[in-house]
Amino acid sequence: MKKLIVLFAPILFLYTAANAQVKLASVFTSNMVLQQQSNVPIWGWDKPGSSVTVNTSWNKKSYKTRANAGGKWKVKISTPIYGGPYTVIVSDGNTIKLDNVLIGEVWLCTGQSNMEIPMKGYKSQPIAGSVDAILKSANNNIHIYTVPRSSVTEAQENSKPSEWHVASPEFVANFSATGYYFGRLLNDMLHIPIGLVSDCYGGSSAEAWMDAEGLKDFPEIKVPAKTDSIKAVSRTPTTLFNGMLNPVIGYGIKGCIWYQGESNYERPDQYEKLFPAMVKRWRGLWQQGDFPFYYVQIAPYDYAQLPPYNSGGKYNSAYLRDAQRKSLNIIPNSGMAVLLDVGEQATIHPPRKEPAGTRLAYLALAQTYGITGFDYASPLYKAVTIEGNRATIRFEHAENGLTAYNKPLQYFEIAGKDKRFYPAQAAISGSTIVVSSPLVKEPVAVRYAFNDFVTGDLFGTNGLPVSSFRTDDW
Repeated sequence: MKKLIVLFAPILFLYTAANAQVKLASVFTSNMVLQQQSNVPIWGWDKPGSSVTVNTSWNKKSYKTRANAGGKWKVKISTPIYGGPYTVIVSDGNTIKLDNVLIGEVWLCTGQSNMEIPMKGYKSQPIAGSVDAILKSANNNIHIYTVPRSSVTEAQENSKPSEWHVASPEFVANFSATGYYFGRLLNDMLHIPIGLVSDCYGGSSAEAWMDAEGLKDFPEIKVPAKTDSIKAVSRTPTTLFNGMLNPVIGYGIKGCIWYQGESNYERPDQYEKLFPAMVKRWRGLWQQGDFPFYYVQIAPYDYAQLPPYNSGGKYNSAYLRDAQRKSLNIIPNSGMAVLLDVGEQATIHPPRKEPAGTRLAYLALAQTYGITGFDYASPLYKAVTIEGNRATIRFEHAENGLTAYNKPLQYFEIAGKDKRFYPAQAAISGSTIVVSSPLVKEPVAVRYAFNDFVTGDLFGTNGLPVSSFRTDDW
């Protein structure tokens, strides 16, 4: 019987190949949004050597190609300025017709649970204001797509089946809250179609979203063999890249938004190098240059509540937030949305997701789409000057000054050469902060809000919170 199965297997393969017909990658469905004014790839599979034609209704053009020896085919099609709806027809004699295709701006929404959590919330974990937002979400010019979860040790060419959907309460309720709020504001301001691709996995580490090549400079991170079992589905290096990212790499996008870091909080020094390496690798694989990459600085949370209940030292998640802050100087064409004012001590999933999405959108609207006249970014630590017993902190993005809303600043600390930090008096002076303590006669370093959990009390006049920071490298 075994011999019969072995003999039958190649016959079955030949029969399947001989009767193959054109198939599209899962990400190409009706209701999809294609990036405007680009040459975007469309790909799929067919019988090796088959001739495949792609017809696009906006320019009445036909694009022809042939499936290679492995059965894969790919064409690049030219997209116009935003508009639609259009149709795309793919044929090898058998025809696939994609309807209600829009041309607009496409953004990849990636990360772990705080990007993945849907508008309706997780069970017993709400999203603030979600009912009203979901109820009002119907919009023919916002289309959404979710890449299904998949964690595997071998790179996949295709993801599990999914569908593009037009924004409506039914589908928005189950879509990334951060991603939706981001896309909604883009659509409100740009008045063009927005496509959002959610590619997330709760609890995931950054290294799970990287391939072996991207991890080659991190020998301490063990890349699993193809035959290895996966014990941690969202934290095993390369496995989410293999199952969820690799299948959509190359889909035409404008840029990416990222909300992750919680699962790397205990390794901030490594993350300071790992995160920029990940972004560089993704950009290289997409072959779209340094596309915009905007990310969320993780919100404060009491991480000592999580097993194995580590606390103190580098287990303070402020170090991870600081690694993210420093990454702005390493990752070109990037921006960071600060959430120092919306964290929750008791939950790692802050219910207020609208600030995350809208602050990411502010960055995109200003830096990518060139909208001027509004103050779009949180003030960021720039430099410290020490004179006598006082340290003066200067900031970027604080041209219109700083504010504590007429309350005393509580979270500044100052240290001398002994590296011991003391609570400090801090006063706003226009766009600077003057910090001192009677206990530190010769200061050498200042920290602000450098705690695992904290609710920031320093803001730009634009209302956006200042990121936690440190002037030292201890």
